[in-house]
Amino acid sequence: MHATRLTRALVAAALAAASLAGTAVAATGPASFGPQLKFGHGAGSAFSGGNWGGYASFGSWTTATASWTEPSVTCRSTNDLFAPWVGIDGDGSSTVEQTGVATDCSSGHAVYQAWYEMYPAAPVYYSNAVSAGDHFTATVTRSSNSYKLTISDTTKGWTKTTTKSLNAKHSSAEAIIESPTDSYPSIAGNTISFTGVKFDGKTLKATNPSALDADDRGTNTWIPGAISSDGTGFSITRH
Repeated sequence: MHATRLTRALVAAALAAASLAGTAVAATGPASFGPQLKFGHGAGSAFSGGNWGGYASFGSWTTATASWTEPSVTCRSTNDLFAPWVGIDGDGSSTVEQTGVATDCSSGHAVYQAWYEMYPAAPVYYSNAVSAGDHFTATVTRSSNSYKLTISDTTKGWTKTTTKSLNAKHSSAEAIIESPTDSYPSIAGNTISFTGVKFDGKTLKATNPSALDADDRGTNTWIPGAISSDGTGFSITRH
Protein backbone atom coordinates (compact mmCIF):
# COMPACT_ATOMS: atom_id res chain seq x y z
CA MET A 1 0.00 0.00 0.00
CA HIS A 2 1.14 3.54 -0.63
CA ALA A 3 1.79 6.05 2.13
CA THR A 4 0.65 9.66 1.98
CA ARG A 5 2.31 12.17 -0.32
CA LEU A 6 3.61 14.06 2.73
CA THR A 7 5.24 10.92 4.11
CA ARG A 8 6.91 10.28 0.76
CA ALA A 9 8.25 13.84 0.75
CA LEU A 10 9.63 13.54 4.29
CA VAL A 11 11.39 10.26 3.51
CA ALA A 12 12.81 11.69 0.29
CA ALA A 13 14.17 14.69 2.20
CA ALA A 14 15.71 12.48 4.87
CA LEU A 15 17.39 10.27 2.28
CA ALA A 16 18.75 13.31 0.44
CA ALA A 17 20.27 14.58 3.69
CA ALA A 18 21.76 11.16 4.46
CA SER A 19 23.26 11.01 0.99
CA LEU A 20 24.92 14.41 1.44
CA ALA A 21 26.30 13.23 4.77
CA GLY A 22 27.83 10.19 3.08
CA THR A 23 26.03 7.63 5.22
CA ALA A 24 25.19 4.20 3.87
CA VAL A 25 22.41 3.11 6.20
CA ALA A 26 19.38 1.59 4.50
CA ALA A 27 16.08 3.36 5.17
CA THR A 28 12.60 1.96 4.75
CA GLY A 29 10.63 4.03 2.25
CA PRO A 30 6.90 4.29 1.68
CA ALA A 31 6.54 3.52 -2.03
CA SER A 32 5.67 -0.10 -2.77
CA PHE A 33 6.47 -1.64 -6.12
CA GLY A 34 5.18 -5.15 -6.67
CA PRO A 35 3.59 -7.80 -8.90
CA GLN A 36 2.46 -7.18 -12.45
CA LEU A 37 -1.14 -5.96 -12.76
CA LYS A 38 -3.44 -4.10 -15.12
CA PHE A 39 -4.60 -0.59 -14.24
CA GLY A 40 -7.70 -0.78 -16.45
CA HIS A 41 -7.16 2.58 -18.14
CA GLY A 42 -8.08 2.75 -21.78
CA ALA A 43 -9.38 -0.79 -22.01
CA GLY A 44 -9.75 -1.61 -25.68
CA SER A 45 -7.84 1.51 -26.70
CA ALA A 46 -4.26 2.23 -27.75
CA PHE A 47 -3.42 3.25 -24.19
CA SER A 48 -4.18 0.05 -22.30
CA GLY A 49 -1.38 -1.26 -20.11
CA GLY A 50 -0.32 -2.23 -16.62
CA ASN A 51 2.15 -1.21 -13.96
CA TRP A 52 5.04 -3.11 -15.60
CA GLY A 53 6.74 -2.25 -18.88
CA GLY A 54 9.56 -4.33 -20.35
CA TYR A 55 10.17 -8.06 -20.74
CA ALA A 56 9.36 -10.99 -18.44
CA SER A 57 10.15 -14.67 -18.90
CA PHE A 58 8.20 -17.45 -17.22
CA GLY A 59 10.12 -20.20 -15.45
CA SER A 60 11.91 -21.10 -12.22
CA TRP A 61 14.94 -18.84 -12.71
CA THR A 62 17.82 -18.54 -10.24
CA THR A 63 19.54 -15.40 -11.57
CA ALA A 64 18.32 -12.22 -13.27
CA THR A 65 20.67 -9.41 -14.26
CA ALA A 66 20.40 -6.18 -16.27
CA SER A 67 22.08 -2.80 -16.74
CA TRP A 68 20.77 0.67 -17.57
CA THR A 69 21.67 4.36 -17.44
CA GLU A 70 19.46 6.33 -15.06
CA PRO A 71 17.54 8.86 -17.17
CA SER A 72 17.21 12.58 -16.52
CA VAL A 73 13.62 13.56 -15.71
CA THR A 74 11.41 16.61 -15.24
CA CYS A 75 8.63 16.21 -12.68
CA ARG A 76 5.12 16.78 -14.03
CA SER A 77 3.38 16.34 -10.66
CA THR A 78 4.15 15.38 -7.07
CA ASN A 79 2.52 12.02 -7.81
CA ASP A 80 5.23 11.05 -10.32
CA LEU A 81 7.12 7.93 -9.25
CA PHE A 82 8.85 5.25 -11.31
CA ALA A 83 11.75 2.82 -11.28
CA PRO A 84 13.78 0.66 -13.65
CA TRP A 85 14.52 -2.65 -11.90
CA VAL A 86 15.45 -6.30 -12.31
CA GLY A 87 13.94 -9.15 -10.37
CA ILE A 88 12.51 -12.62 -9.93
CA ASP A 89 8.79 -13.45 -9.53
CA GLY A 90 5.78 -11.16 -9.79
CA ASP A 91 4.33 -12.18 -13.16
CA GLY A 92 1.80 -14.80 -12.10
CA SER A 93 2.80 -14.75 -8.42
CA SER A 94 2.15 -12.58 -5.36
CA THR A 95 5.79 -12.07 -4.39
CA VAL A 96 8.61 -10.13 -6.07
CA GLU A 97 12.32 -10.07 -5.24
CA GLN A 98 13.67 -6.96 -6.94
CA THR A 99 16.25 -4.16 -6.90
CA GLY A 100 16.55 -0.94 -8.90
CA VAL A 101 16.46 2.86 -8.72
CA ALA A 102 13.34 4.88 -7.92
CA THR A 103 12.73 8.47 -9.04
CA ASP A 104 10.33 10.20 -6.64
CA CYS A 105 8.81 13.63 -7.37
CA SER A 106 6.76 13.96 -4.16
CA SER A 107 9.01 16.78 -2.92
CA GLY A 108 8.45 18.77 -6.12
CA HIS A 109 11.76 17.77 -7.67
CA ALA A 110 13.30 14.46 -8.71
CA VAL A 111 14.96 12.43 -5.94
CA TYR A 112 16.86 9.35 -7.12
CA GLN A 113 17.10 6.43 -4.66
CA ALA A 114 18.47 2.92 -5.08
CA TRP A 115 16.37 0.29 -3.33
CA TYR A 116 15.50 -3.37 -2.96
CA GLU A 117 12.19 -4.99 -2.15
CA MET A 118 11.08 -8.43 -1.02
CA TYR A 119 7.41 -7.84 -1.82
CA PRO A 120 4.98 -7.95 0.00
CA ALA A 121 7.43 -6.48 2.53
CA ALA A 122 8.00 -2.73 2.12
CA PRO A 123 10.89 -1.49 -0.04
CA VAL A 124 14.16 -0.50 1.60
CA TYR A 125 15.95 2.56 0.20
CA TYR A 126 19.72 3.04 0.31
CA SER A 127 21.22 6.42 1.19
CA ASN A 128 24.04 6.21 -1.39
CA ALA A 129 24.14 9.16 -3.78
CA VAL A 130 22.47 8.62 -7.16
CA SER A 131 22.37 11.05 -10.11
CA ALA A 132 20.80 11.10 -13.53
CA GLY A 133 23.30 9.69 -16.02
CA ASP A 134 24.70 7.11 -13.59
CA HIS A 135 25.16 3.61 -15.03
CA PHE A 136 23.72 0.73 -12.99
CA THR A 137 24.02 -3.03 -13.02
CA ALA A 138 21.60 -5.02 -10.86
CA THR A 139 21.41 -8.76 -10.14
CA VAL A 140 19.04 -10.93 -8.13
CA THR A 141 20.28 -14.45 -7.36
CA ARG A 142 18.23 -17.22 -5.74
CA SER A 143 19.43 -20.29 -3.86
CA SER A 144 16.39 -22.25 -2.66
CA ASN A 145 14.45 -19.57 -0.70
CA SER A 146 17.45 -17.29 -0.12
CA TYR A 147 17.87 -14.22 -2.35
CA LYS A 148 20.94 -12.05 -2.88
CA LEU A 149 20.07 -8.62 -4.29
CA THR A 150 22.98 -6.59 -5.62
CA ILE A 151 22.95 -3.15 -7.24
CA SER A 152 26.05 -1.27 -8.41
CA ASP A 153 26.42 2.36 -9.44
CA THR A 154 29.43 1.87 -11.71
CA THR A 155 29.64 5.62 -12.33
CA LYS A 156 30.04 6.55 -8.67
CA GLY A 157 31.74 3.28 -7.72
CA TRP A 158 29.48 1.89 -5.00
CA THR A 159 27.75 -1.48 -4.61
CA LYS A 160 25.06 -2.62 -2.17
CA THR A 161 24.30 -6.29 -1.55
CA THR A 162 21.51 -7.63 0.64
CA THR A 163 20.57 -11.25 1.34
CA LYS A 164 17.02 -12.09 2.41
CA SER A 165 14.83 -15.18 2.67
CA LEU A 166 11.32 -15.59 1.28
CA ASN A 167 9.06 -18.53 0.53
CA ALA A 168 8.30 -17.56 -3.06
CA LYS A 169 6.83 -19.18 -6.15
CA HIS A 170 9.82 -18.67 -8.52
CA SER A 171 7.50 -18.04 -11.44
CA SER A 172 9.33 -15.49 -13.61
CA ALA A 173 12.32 -13.22 -14.18
CA GLU A 174 12.12 -9.72 -15.61
CA ALA A 175 13.72 -6.38 -16.53
CA ILE A 176 11.07 -3.73 -15.96
CA ILE A 177 10.10 -0.10 -15.56
CA GLU A 178 7.25 0.48 -13.13
CA SER A 179 5.17 3.32 -11.75
CA PRO A 180 3.07 2.16 -8.77
CA THR A 181 1.26 5.52 -8.91
CA ASP A 182 0.56 5.17 -12.67
CA SER A 183 2.29 8.54 -13.14
CA TYR A 184 5.65 8.97 -14.89
CA PRO A 185 7.67 12.19 -14.99
CA SER A 186 8.86 13.54 -18.34
CA ILE A 187 11.86 11.39 -19.22
CA ALA A 188 14.61 12.68 -21.49
CA GLY A 189 14.14 11.27 -24.97
CA ASN A 190 10.98 9.42 -23.85
CA THR A 191 13.14 6.27 -23.83
CA ILE A 192 14.82 4.01 -21.27
CA SER A 193 17.26 1.35 -22.45
CA PHE A 194 18.32 -1.91 -20.78
CA THR A 195 21.48 -3.81 -21.73
CA GLY A 196 23.07 -7.06 -20.63
CA VAL A 197 19.74 -8.65 -19.71
CA LYS A 198 20.28 -12.32 -18.88
CA PHE A 199 18.36 -14.94 -16.92
CA ASP A 200 20.43 -17.88 -15.66
CA GLY A 201 23.19 -16.74 -18.01
CA LYS A 202 20.94 -17.03 -21.07
CA THR A 203 20.31 -14.01 -23.24
CA LEU A 204 16.93 -12.36 -22.81
CA LYS A 205 15.95 -13.41 -26.33
CA ALA A 206 16.82 -17.06 -25.63
CA THR A 207 14.37 -17.21 -22.70
CA ASN A 208 11.26 -16.66 -24.86
CA PRO A 209 10.18 -13.49 -23.02
CA SER A 210 6.83 -11.73 -23.12
CA ALA A 211 6.68 -8.00 -23.88
CA LEU A 212 4.72 -5.91 -21.37
CA ASP A 213 3.29 -2.42 -21.94
CA ALA A 214 3.12 0.07 -19.04
CA ASP A 215 0.27 2.54 -18.67
CA ASP A 216 1.06 6.22 -18.02
CA ARG A 217 -1.87 8.16 -16.50
CA GLY A 218 -4.32 6.48 -18.83
CA THR A 219 -3.18 8.73 -21.67
CA ASN A 220 0.10 7.18 -22.85
CA THR A 221 1.78 3.79 -22.96
CA TRP A 222 5.40 2.71 -22.52
CA ILE A 223 6.04 0.01 -25.15
CA PRO A 224 9.18 -2.17 -25.31
CA GLY A 225 10.89 -2.36 -28.67
CA ALA A 226 12.56 -5.28 -30.37
CA ILE A 227 15.33 -7.11 -28.55
CA SER A 228 18.80 -6.10 -29.75
CA SER A 229 20.86 -8.20 -32.13
CA ASP A 230 23.02 -9.58 -29.30
CA GLY A 231 19.86 -10.82 -27.55
CA THR A 232 20.43 -8.93 -24.30
CA GLY A 233 19.10 -5.39 -24.76
CA PHE A 234 15.97 -3.41 -25.52
CA SER A 235 14.56 0.10 -25.25
CA ILE A 236 11.13 1.04 -23.94
CA THR A 237 9.54 4.17 -25.37
CA ARG A 238 6.62 6.40 -24.38
CA HIS A 239 3.82 6.51 -26.97
